[in-house]
Amino acid sequence: MSSTIPTDLEAPPPKGGPRVSESQESPQPQQPQAKPSGWKKFLASLTPEEGEVYRAERAGKPKWYRRLLDAGFEENGIKPVPIEERTSTQYSNLFTVFFTCLCCLLPIPTGMLATLNMGMSLRDASLTILFFALLTCIPPAFMGLGGMETGLRQLIQARYSFGLYLVTIPLFFNAATLTGFSLLSSIVGGQALAALDPDRIPVDVGIIVTCVISFAVSLLGQRAVHVWERWTWIPNLIAIVIAVGCGGKHLHLQTEAPPATPAKVMTLGALVAGYFITFGGAVSDYSIYHNPKKASRLRVFLNMYLGFLLPSVPLLILGAAIGGAVPNQPAWHAAYQTTGIGGVMAEMLSPVLGFGFSRFVLLLLALSILGNVTVSMYSIALNLQMLLPAFARVPRVVFILVAMAMMAPMAMLAAREWEESLANFLAVIGYWAGCFDAVVIEELVVFRRMDYGSYDHGIWNVGRKLPPGFAAVGASLASLGLVVPGMAAPWYTGPIAKVTGDIGFEMAFVVTAVMYLPLRWLEIRWRGSL
Repeated sequence: MSSTIPTDLEAPPPKGGPRVSESQESPQPQQPQAKPSGWKKFLASLTPEEGEVYRAERAGKPKWYRRLLDAGFEENGIKPVPIEERTSTQYSNLFTVFFTCLCCLLPIPTGMLATLNMGMSLRDASLTILFFALLTCIPPAFMGLGGMETGLRQLIQARYSFGLYLVTIPLFFNAATLTGFSLLSSIVGGQALAALDPDRIPVDVGIIVTCVISFAVSLLGQRAVHVWERWTWIPNLIAIVIAVGCGGKHLHLQTEAPPATPAKVMTLGALVAGYFITFGGAVSDYSIYHNPKKASRLRVFLNMYLGFLLPSVPLLILGAAIGGAVPNQPAWHAAYQTTGIGGVMAEMLSPVLGFGFSRFVLLLLALSILGNVTVSMYSIALNLQMLLPAFARVPRVVFILVAMAMMAPMAMLAAREWEESLANFLAVIGYWAGCFDAVVIEELVVFRRMDYGSYDHGIWNVGRKLPPGFAAVGASLASLGLVVPGMAAPWYTGPIAKVTGDIGFEMAFVVTAVMYLPLRWLEIRWRGSL
């Protein structure tokens, strides 16, 4: 006797009743799955899928668009770059992108603050600059390895510590810092252009010219940025050498200054730290297309470290020398009051080279700032694209336009109080960056044990799978207990800083690192995973 096995077409007999045959059974129509419509469908089309990564797909694209991509236009925004798309082996451009960015006029007025505003001697300022530069170039250069190894933008990497939502806090600080650097660079470039003919070219016009040219380069994307930075350091360096050769004979006329106190040394050190450490929020943006298998990590690290260090230290010290000589050179002092560092450079060049050639060299000096603005504008656009999930599908070029529209008018306003804007900006940017760099570095080294593969592309935009970020934000907030009393800004000096000088950056980095260790451990135990 065989048993009857029910199938989809034959139902088992009900208890106490006869079997229902196939011919008697009424078919049950399948219910169609509801599809999103209206605004829900629109939002779904904008929001990237969970774990969606970048794919270079040219099929189905218009011919003109494919030609742009073939010419080097960057299509991707903030989506992770998988290993097969990381094909660049030009590791030297990780040196030139930062070397050119910093081989410009911007470090010179920064260095001038040491002698002109703080009253330090050239010797003390130079030693302080050298020590803190050697030290604070290490964190951003180390963090830059993450772009190559993970294929993630710098603030996307930060999501694996701060979470999908709380990462907005360092995101805003980083965007503000990059915007500040762009503002200062645009002002310096505008001052140099205005110095060509102060009666006809206002500083505002020079600022607009600087912003427009930088916009054009950053619009094309990372490859264009790397090509620009790869070659433009040559005229930048030649122009700076000519200027120093022409005006250097006056640099020995330094203003007398007493030996530097520990407080002044620490305050200048905080300025230098703020100058370098803040690159930690963007450095990986320029290495995400590099192949991690064709070069050692040490080689890549040194490319970025030397790219930060080599142009900056000599130019910061040159600025300190110029700042010490400005009070003793009436023409330099008057020019500095009118058109800033551009005017000083014009005075250094004109007596030796004559009107025509000196103006050409001054034009090169003004254009040297473009590399700095371009790098900042590129990363600002990426930061804006990370603010909301839907922005990931908005073309990157839209945010470049937004960045330019913001920077030009803001730079014009900041130029009205140039020295105050520079001092206020450099005095505070190192604090948040100290917290941020400490969290990101400790997450990689301690909790992920240098395993870049633990940065899973499948969860980069999945809030429930990323850490909540309580440990990262909590450790950063805890550091404020010593940052605030240890900071020394033009508008506030804490009780500790009155004795020690500005130690806000050191407190931010050290205290955040110490507090993040137990807080992140508890967070991992609570979640059961990284």
